[in-house]
Amino acid sequence: MEDIRIGVDTGGTFTDFVIVRGGRLSTHKLPSTPANPSRAILEGLRPYLGPVARPVIIHGTTVATNALLERKGARTALVTTEGFEDVLSIGRQTRRLLYSLKGEKRRPVVDRGLSFGVSERTTAEGRVERRPRPAELRAVANRLRALGVEAVAVSLIHAYANGENEEAVLAALRRAGLLACASSRLLPEYREYERTSTTAVNAYLMPILDRYLETLEAGVGRAELRVMQSNEGYIKAGKAKAEPIRTALSGPAGGAVGALILGRAAGFPKIVSFDMGGTSTDVSLIDGGLRRTNEALVGDFPVRLPVIDIHSVGAGGGSIATVDPGGSLRVGPESAGADPGPACYGKGDLPTVTDANLVLGRIDPGFFLGGRMKIDPGRSREAVARLASAMGKTVLEAAQGVVDVANANMEKAIRVISIERGIDPRDFTLFSFGGAGGMHAVDMASDLRMKGVLAPAHAGVLSAFGLLMADAVKDYSKSVLKTLPQVDGRLIERQFGELARRGREDLRDDGFDDENIVLERAVDLRYLGQSYELTLPYEGHLTSLASAFHRAHRGAYAYHHPGGQVEVVNLRLKARGLSPKIKLEKRPASKSADPEEAVLKTQAIVHGGRTRRGPVYDRARLSPGQELSGPALVVDSGSTTFLPPGFGLRVDAYLNLVIGRRRR
Repeated sequence: MEDIRIGVDTGGTFTDFVIVRGGRLSTHKLPSTPANPSRAILEGLRPYLGPVARPVIIHGTTVATNALLERKGARTALVTTEGFEDVLSIGRQTRRLLYSLKGEKRRPVVDRGLSFGVSERTTAEGRVERRPRPAELRAVANRLRALGVEAVAVSLIHAYANGENEEAVLAALRRAGLLACASSRLLPEYREYERTSTTAVNAYLMPILDRYLETLEAGVGRAELRVMQSNEGYIKAGKAKAEPIRTALSGPAGGAVGALILGRAAGFPKIVSFDMGGTSTDVSLIDGGLRRTNEALVGDFPVRLPVIDIHSVGAGGGSIATVDPGGSLRVGPESAGADPGPACYGKGDLPTVTDANLVLGRIDPGFFLGGRMKIDPGRSREAVARLASAMGKTVLEAAQGVVDVANANMEKAIRVISIERGIDPRDFTLFSFGGAGGMHAVDMASDLRMKGVLAPAHAGVLSAFGLLMADAVKDYSKSVLKTLPQVDGRLIERQFGELARRGREDLRDDGFDDENIVLERAVDLRYLGQSYELTLPYEGHLTSLASAFHRAHRGAYAYHHPGGQVEVVNLRLKARGLSPKIKLEKRPASKSADPEEAVLKTQAIVHGGRTRRGPVYDRARLSPGQELSGPALVVDSGSTTFLPPGFGLRVDAYLNLVIGRRRR
């Protein structure tokens, strides 16, 4: 049977496909179908499906993210310990606007009227002191069914230490035909609010992902469907249905994985990945490896699960430009999406970032998506002209303003993950991808004084490429909450052994043999009395943990307490099933240094208020070793790279565009 692996990344504007078939790589894009994302996916997969075909499909999806952002999840209930029904409403004493005199409204996914308490008690040491009565559980289940609840989150106090009572509640709910999930399975860690919030959000998404993936599985037939998680690895579709919260940053995670691998291969270990699509922009700082966090905020909802540290903003090619009541220009976060899309697509009439770039000559209208999609520059100019009239500016000034505001929004996102964390972006290269990233990257890197820009081959579908470079990854954790002198090394090894046993069993069930299973151990540490912890690798030696933690704390916060007591908060294990990868091939330098054969045309390009004529290069006809100077455009079937005046680029052995300021 022919070996076929397909990465599918669904964005707000386009759905991207990367196919590896018989060792050959091909790509294509289709407009997304937001009302039913599976429609575009199945259309793109149709040539590779059949009665005997069994391709492996790894899917990056925004279904969970969009359901959270738009608050379009299921009608969800919470079952918790009696007396703790208000845990989601109380939350934490954290506020986005620290000095605001107005209280911030908290809107949890579970209405207070759908929070139910049961009589049970487990101690922090894991001793069950009171078990829930079966009659009480039956009454709660019947009440939930009568209320039309679609999913139930079960989160009992101290269930992280012992999940027996949660299992009893879960069994009663499932006997009543209710879809439910338990915190002790999803997140066996202390902090009742974060554990309950994560479980509630997971339940909120379960019916949504279940229906979506059922449709996809029916459509792909015998193909093996995998879903990308937020933690850099993929899982089976069945696991994604049970734990959909793990897919909340699914698509951006694929892009970060692809950026790490390609940046490292090209000799750029210190990069900021910059993924600008049609609806949003995702950035992540990569310093030799992916940065991870155990806490994330998706929309208004705190989620405590291992995720790649990715920051997203509502700025993309489809972001709509408007003039607010005060006369200021705003760009995004509202997007024209795939339907109607930017004005140049022929359906909408609102000006977007894509329309502004087209007016400024930074898109070749005859080569959009490699010439497969026709766009209308006249409609873009009309849309931007209406915006210019409202601003009292010329059309070109308005278009430049739209691009400048979008750049400022995206530069702010990069500052959040670098400068605001004490990291100097001048030490990093901007790794630009996504369909729209290349049109903005050079100006942004220049403003931030970064080392330069790396624009990879297949930049427009890099997130889908990254999906095929990912492994199967499963995360496990266990709370400890003891100071180092109190910790028994033999107990720690037994607990890590139990996590490792679960990890191996789960990956064996996914088809991995022991030779392709890698286990990574880590511990969460903090000074006794602190509220937050740092995660360090665990090499099996408790004696060295204290000094390692002091060094890490000093590096993160610029101070440490050598005499302070160090507390072990959680044990963590990452089980990785090593998957086949796309082989990266280096190509020899071209014998001809003249790239003129790659010129498609010349066109007017506006930059800095001046209009110049510049060549448009077909990227597919450029070879390693060739060099170009701006102003110019480099176009391929999925993206455009704008090279401003004063900058040059070199094509490297992997067909990346390495861009920097031109020496005078």
